[in-house]
Amino acid sequence: MTLIYIIAGEASGDVLGARLIAALRKARPDLAFAGIGGERMAEQGMQSLFPYRELALMGLLEVLPRIRQLKRRLAETEADIITRQPALLVTIDSPGFTLRIAEAVKPRGIRVMHYVAPQVWAWRPGRVKKLKQKIDDLLCLLPFEPDFFEAAGIPVSFVGHPVLESGVDQGDAARFRTRHGLAATDRPLIIMPGSRRIEATRLLPIFGATLRAVLPQNPGLRPVIPVSPIVAPLVREAAVTWPGRPILVEDIADKHDAFAAAAENGAGLIKSGTSSLEMAVAGVPHIVAYRVNPITAAIARRLIKVPHASLVNLLCGREVVPECIQENCAPEKLTAALLPLLQNPAFITAQRQGFAETLAKLSAPEGTPSEAAAAAVLAALP
Repeated sequence: MTLIYIIAGEASGDVLGARLIAALRKARPDLAFAGIGGERMAEQGMQSLFPYRELALMGLLEVLPRIRQLKRRLAETEADIITRQPALLVTIDSPGFTLRIAEAVKPRGIRVMHYVAPQVWAWRPGRVKKLKQKIDDLLCLLPFEPDFFEAAGIPVSFVGHPVLESGVDQGDAARFRTRHGLAATDRPLIIMPGSRRIEATRLLPIFGATLRAVLPQNPGLRPVIPVSPIVAPLVREAAVTWPGRPILVEDIADKHDAFAAAAENGAGLIKSGTSSLEMAVAGVPHIVAYRVNPITAAIARRLIKVPHASLVNLLCGREVVPECIQENCAPEKLTAALLPLLQNPAFITAQRQGFAETLAKLSAPEGTPSEAAAAAVLAALP
């Protein structure tokens, strides 16, 4: 059987990998899969070489204590790929790990396709030359990326953004309100502190303080916190002290129902990242926030080449979604940015116009994003 080796290093990559496997199996039932992934890829029948959560690290201070373990996992993964000799290696996001593997195995004759372009256009454009040496093909999610990478000589396929097939816009608001006992006047405030422990640890106290400041002016507000298994214990511990009787949501369908309810009369306080695109697809007015270690922030400021942190803002070319980053990620700043979305319909209307512009640019040229990605993978097979 033709073997495709897939590596996903975090929860979002696990979802992409699972959808890719499903789309590939539909087109080619004879394909076999191996690699590194999580629960979603396991549901598609792929056994992971080791738990992918070991790779879900970010930030210099988080990675340094794990260097030895990561080196062992790099060597273990490289050896497994060389032994199996797959027809294609598909690395998904997590460039700190996946592109090191790509660099190691590509000289051995393994064809490498990277799924989710690293944001070198935002950080250090000159690094695109190194990327060309590590991979053979690139699958891009954003419409402006192909021109950038093709100029560097990297074969690129724009496959559309997977958020469009995530189901975030298919929730049932009435079901959510019934399940959690919300009255018609209750207003869900979606709070998303991130799926990594280090993100949640930094943002949860700030988000909690923001909630305490916003709630007296909006007495019907109910905090709703979708959580991943990795950060669920941290969120539960923090939310015990929060006002407004927080609702923790762990089921994906319940999460989408929460988004639908928030789109009716609520808002979102969201960690900057793909979550902002989820809010845009679901139609939830929101602000984004982020804070990293000061050392990491100082380095990032020297490298960042784009004017916005939010992908919604980047795609629209203006600030549609308020951004509270680093020193601006403070309760008073978040409160000032969030209140207009809870009290002024004009702000909500303006955001939703920006959402429509964003989503129009994210569709795959043909089919769903997973189908487009699968087509590109199949075209790359020998």
